[in-house]
Amino acid sequence: MLPIDLNPMSYQPYFVSLLQDTEGYQLLDSGDGRKLERFGRVLVDRPEPQAMWAPRFPDSWKKADGVFSGEEDADQGRWKTHDASLQSWPMPVLNITALCKFSAFRHLGVFIEQLPHWEWMLERLKPEKKLLNLFGYTGVASLLAAQMGAEVTHVDASKKAIEWAKQNQVASQLEKTKIRWIMEDARKFVAREVRRGKVYDGILIDPPKFGRGPEGEVWDIFADLPTLLKASEQLLAPDGFIILTSYAIRASFLSFDCVLKEILHNRGGIFSSGEVAVQESGAGRILAAANFSRWNGG
Repeated sequence: MLPIDLNPMSYQPYFVSLLQDTEGYQLLDSGDGRKLERFGRVLVDRPEPQAMWAPRFPDSWKKADGVFSGEEDADQGRWKTHDASLQSWPMPVLNITALCKFSAFRHLGVFIEQLPHWEWMLERLKPEKKLLNLFGYTGVASLLAAQMGAEVTHVDASKKAIEWAKQNQVASQLEKTKIRWIMEDARKFVAREVRRGKVYDGILIDPPKFGRGPEGEVWDIFADLPTLLKASEQLLAPDGFIILTSYAIRASFLSFDCVLKEILHNRGGIFSSGEVAVQESGAGRILAAANFSRWNGG
């Protein structure tokens, strides 16, 4: 990993860049609004509007196993694959196995650019520590934490996502680890945990821009995130940590830096904010992926 940690109070970017090559992933090339990546053994070509430059290795794109078509702001699109039987395949992420699949939303089930944050999380977790993973999706972070002995509560509003996460649990041979899989609206779950007086050593929050809960609850990140953060703060141990990430929204990381500092300012601790980014293995260019803000009190 190649972190460049700048003073968060100076409002300079904090880039978290993947190495050019990991065991399970590579960003091989990017440009003309797309990116070419390797997830496990499979090469995929999918949209990336921020790649405004020209591709460096045009011949490599011809080898893609899957190509996604669809507008960036559209709800969904479709994949064109050379092998119709390619429905799911394994991808190593640190010491677990994640199952990748072609989804209608151009994602494959693993947001691998989060790897530096997962490693940062693992440095702070110990066996029997408690982690709350809100909007946990396919459970990669939950499984990494559970593998080292943490007690994990994984919350997601999507039944399909939780089923996918359980498949990853089986693929990783972690069926006996301590994970609670909860299908519920994150706000309702957090409010109930506050009433119960629960405490967590770490909280991950990776909300969508817009979504709906199992009972049709509407989630809007700009309207609902501050309230969720205030409630989550009541669950956080004094020496705990929180990682907030956001994708595909029209906002700077400065917005998340400010709201997190407002809510946690009485706790002291260390804040860092900026962009999650991926570095090409070929040309070395850095491609931004998401905003983040994180805090640790220990």
